[in-house]
Amino acid sequence: MDVLRTPDERFERLLFLNYGPHYVEDLPGYEGLRMHFLDEGPEDAEHTFLCLHGEPSWSYLYRKMMPVFLETGARVVAPDLFGFGRSDKPVDDPVYTFGFHRGSLLRLLEALDLRNVTLVCQDWGGILGLTLPMEAPERFARLLVMNTALPIGEAVSPGFAGWKAYAASDPDLPVAGLLALSSPGVLNPPDLSAYGAPFPDQRYKAGVRRFPQLVPVEPGMEGVEECRAAREFLSTQWQGPVRMAVGMADPVLGPPVMEELRQTLNGCPPPLEIAGGGHFVQEWGEEIARWAVQEFATG
Repeated sequence: MDVLRTPDERFERLLFLNYGPHYVEDLPGYEGLRMHFLDEGPEDAEHTFLCLHGEPSWSYLYRKMMPVFLETGARVVAPDLFGFGRSDKPVDDPVYTFGFHRGSLLRLLEALDLRNVTLVCQDWGGILGLTLPMEAPERFARLLVMNTALPIGEAVSPGFAGWKAYAASDPDLPVAGLLALSSPGVLNPPDLSAYGAPFPDQRYKAGVRRFPQLVPVEPGMEGVEECRAAREFLSTQWQGPVRMAVGMADPVLGPPVMEELRQTLNGCPPPLEIAGGGHFVQEWGEEIARWAVQEFATG
């Protein structure tokens, strides 16, 4: 497998991320690939927040939420999926599949032996992450769900269809520009530099190119059965607290998609609505994190 590793110097000026890198290189089935993750707080904390990013972001996306979670005495783990952030980046597009990514997260859960997990997820972090509790229910305790979906072989939204078509037309997707467009008025130049840092050139973007094409929106696609089973599990067997926050200005996975998803999450009350929040609603993350911490403490 031909693999690229983003040079460390690309990450030297992360002005708003105050946490050091951690790596694992021996995940079963992924030998030879190095996965990066942020890991803060005590290993024996009562709660562990597992924060999963999506397309085309990385763990930097959680810089505004992590301090709030850490204030509670919790542990916070935020991995970079392969192809993103500081993690290794296979060069060949076909390497990236639903199962490739999902399997890596399951192996990371086991490698770190994470328990009493609060899953914090958005975008692909939810498409993949919400299928994990049914595989390891003993590890998961709570859910915090933001702008995501569990597609089961059907169209998600007109906004997603447009995004998928655009992504297919440009093999060198402008990552920082996409984040800026989706979070108007929120990101500053150092943030945009950080989002672009993992990708020195087009060769590093195979994972970025592939993700939009992998969303299981047609019958028979890989992931349909996993997402269908997750819906069943989360609607009939899940018993833990669930909270949802929605960026209301998201044209891709916004209010209609999230309301449909909410109906499949057992015990999920009406969401926190972030009126100006875009697709990457973690950019409004401090408000969401403080609300969620309070909700979990009282509910």
